[in-house]
Amino acid sequence: MHKVRGTATAVLSPAPSSRVGMAPGLATAAAGVLLATVLHTALPAVPALTIAIVLGVAAAHLPKTRELVRGPARSGLAVCAKRLMRCGVVLLGLQLSVADVAALGWGTVAMVLCVVLITLTGTYWLGRLMNLPGDVPLLVASGYAICGASAIGAVGQTTRSRDEDAAAAVTLVTLCGTLAIAVLPVLQIPLGLDNSQFGRWVGASVHDVGQVVATAQTAGPLGLREAILVKLLRVTLLAPLVAGIAVALRRSERRHTAGTERPPVLPLFVAGFLAMIALRSTGLLGSTALAVAAHAQHLVLAAALFALGAAVNLRTMAGASGRRMLGLGLVSWAVVAGTSYAGILLTAG
Repeated sequence: MHKVRGTATAVLSPAPSSRVGMAPGLATAAAGVLLATVLHTALPAVPALTIAIVLGVAAAHLPKTRELVRGPARSGLAVCAKRLMRCGVVLLGLQLSVADVAALGWGTVAMVLCVVLITLTGTYWLGRLMNLPGDVPLLVASGYAICGASAIGAVGQTTRSRDEDAAAAVTLVTLCGTLAIAVLPVLQIPLGLDNSQFGRWVGASVHDVGQVVATAQTAGPLGLREAILVKLLRVTLLAPLVAGIAVALRRSERRHTAGTERPPVLPLFVAGFLAMIALRSTGLLGSTALAVAAHAQHLVLAAALFALGAAVNLRTMAGASGRRMLGLGLVSWAVVAGTSYAGILLTAG
């Protein structure tokens, strides 16, 4: 696996500072989450996580907030982008249970595995063919194939990717996931999908969980339930993906370096993710505890995405590499949607 460990300065590159120096960044992220929540209440069709990353991008470019993001808030935002993303991935495990996955049936499991494999390998290959920089091809491929920003964050933590690469990938996957909210419901009737099939199509092809909910709710309770179950099945593949990447990196670094620290086969936060799945599967947690955990997961991911949004450089995104990245995103979006639709038709009945 090709790996570039850039050392270029990022908007959110951690700078030496005390813990007190992180306070402006943490406060900025908290304000971003609060504003995202308020705006989501006013615009419920738009997921709060999508709003959070848009606000982060705006904060990095508006004159009154740009200097704050690039100066005093930099260290705290770096903490949010990395550590809170890990916490969000761990808490995501509480949304899954082994029983829910088993209830989908082997046909759906096989369909999802094929969709993830085709999307992951196809997007990565195309990204390399288009000469996109750094870890962008791998991060975009992971986000489209598994679970959007959460997958990008998990993979980026494992590969120690640059903030610029992770932020660009999250922006791209958020853009296409948001487009899906408007586009996919319009296609349900022309494609001949009933509510159950439409829900499974959405779960297999849309990226973030919030975007899946916003898209599938147009098909009623049945479509929404099917979409969430299929989506959560995709999320379970996050752990083997991260573990596989970590093993590949260890082998690569063993050949090229000696005496240096190599990434663990299973990062601690991914082990926590699996532990939360196991805990949820025991049935020991009541509905109240799960609801609190889901709310906490939503808040920490919103803070992490706001921070990642603040690392986006729109001038770079508007350049040649940005245009190539947009092309990669649109092609990958067509691939995952088309492959998922074919899978739904093959497993119908």
